[in-house]
Amino acid sequence: MKVRHKILVVDDELHIRRLIRAALERADYAIVEAENAREATELLRTERPDISLLDLGLPDRDGLELVPLFKQQSDTTLIVVSARDATEEKVAALDLGADDYLTKPFDTDELLARVRVALRNRLTRDGGNLALAVDDVTIDLIARTVTKAGREVHLTPKEYAVLAQLARFPGRVITHKQIMNEVWPHEHEHHVEYLRVLIRTLRQKLETDPQQPKIISNELGIGYRLRPAAEGVAEGG
Repeated sequence: MKVRHKILVVDDELHIRRLIRAALERADYAIVEAENAREATELLRTERPDISLLDLGLPDRDGLELVPLFKQQSDTTLIVVSARDATEEKVAALDLGADDYLTKPFDTDELLARVRVALRNRLTRDGGNLALAVDDVTIDLIARTVTKAGREVHLTPKEYAVLAQLARFPGRVITHKQIMNEVWPHEHEHHVEYLRVLIRTLRQKLETDPQQPKIISNELGIGYRLRPAAEGVAEGG
């Protein structure tokens, strides 16, 4: 029997819920809906969804307050779907624990792609698969090795630390703050320019064309993501 992944849709706008439901049901997902924070937290407990799509503009509570609550009370993968498009809002949601952020208005094909990436990450996490191939690069998190076209790539400890953090969550945006806290944990002042230089060096070593990167994607003003092989060319930066 095929297991249908369950998705919780939290949005106070009925037409948005209907749009999302129609797209997800065509892809054979099971859907539960909430129109406010109270309903969302109850369904999170009773339905135990694999994925939660959370709008931030809820009538009874700011959605940003729910992000850490969702992550503390469940193992759901949380994708924020919001009309708030300011960089600081995206960074805040991701730093609080959201796994991804999609801005309204959105294309339903992109929404489905984000859901597929989230489910792949859950399967990878639950199945313990710690080797990842992106383009012609293979990252083995157990052996701590990186190869390109079958040849080992020599990385500095900090370069490897950044790449490994991205590889643990392929397709997910990792913010500048999250990366720097991992790579420079004991430095009180982090300078994002250090990270940009390190990313440029990684691209020189890993990308076929560093000016048109296909592996490490830049999310302007937010952070970076390791682009899964099924996605297209990433922007530079």
